[in-house]
Amino acid sequence: MHFNRLQHTITMSNSVFSYENLVHAVSGAVGSVTAMTVFFPLDTARLRLQVDDNRKAKSTPAILADIIREEGLLAPYRGWFPVICSLCCSNFVYFYCFHSLKASWLKGRPSAPSNDLMIGIAAGVVNVLVTTPLWVVNTRLKLQGSKFRNADIRPTNYSGILDAFAQIIRDEGGGALWNGTFPSLLLVMNPAIQFMIYEGLKRQLRRGVPRELSSVEVFLIGAVAKAAATIVTYPLQTIQSILRFGQFNESTGESKLLASLRTIKCLLINRVRKFGMVGLFKGLEAKLLQTVLTAALMFLLYEKIASRTFKMMGLSRNHYKKH
Repeated sequence: MHFNRLQHTITMSNSVFSYENLVHAVSGAVGSVTAMTVFFPLDTARLRLQVDDNRKAKSTPAILADIIREEGLLAPYRGWFPVICSLCCSNFVYFYCFHSLKASWLKGRPSAPSNDLMIGIAAGVVNVLVTTPLWVVNTRLKLQGSKFRNADIRPTNYSGILDAFAQIIRDEGGGALWNGTFPSLLLVMNPAIQFMIYEGLKRQLRRGVPRELSSVEVFLIGAVAKAAATIVTYPLQTIQSILRFGQFNESTGESKLLASLRTIKCLLINRVRKFGMVGLFKGLEAKLLQTVLTAALMFLLYEKIASRTFKMMGLSRNHYKKH
């Protein structure tokens, strides 16, 4: 009895701590960093539209032209390094958790959309709790020095990632590093839906035959999966960006959960009152353009890096059978 329990524990441990999960995590991190670097200016345009209420919604090229004209040629890449650091850590954690949980849960059995969704949610929760402070800091650094149309936005003066951490903890308390955690936890549905659709489409294209998908197939299903997930969750993504930026007055004298719910409700209502229902989707064009292209390229690079690595390790056939 004790031997069987020990054997089960060792098997679970091997499922979690394996070279295969590490390959998935590194491939996902490298793919996401490369893809984000290519399409980073599109993310800059999206973020400005989300947090600067007085900036008129224009096409993405028009927004980028305004930013370059007002702030210089390199302004669309402002905050690149902290974003890349956050993204690298975040995707490493997410891909590692997703594939290790999948290996532990399924134990070699074929997956299903419901399994992919539940595993994606669990991996997303771990990812949010671990990496939210990095995303709060990178949002502040990315927007520092920007020329806002909204005069109520307070300027910040951070010299880098560590200084931003130190100033936020000193001036706002350690809890401020987890600003936007509640909507982020709700937003774990975004990557969960994305991975559910992506993995489901992969299974459909393979139709039970273990083979490597073509670059075009991977790019297209990555784009479709991300587009669907983004449209469904975009209003909460806008609120998440505003909360991470820290330019709001949070309720006091009530529990953190109630305060978070009240803040989200107030921000959503105020946005609808100010811009109408379309205000909830302000910046969606820039977001879709950026996130769909980035995700498609990320999945393409991830699949190719993982495939080449598994072939070098002699694991390619097992890899396709499991996925």
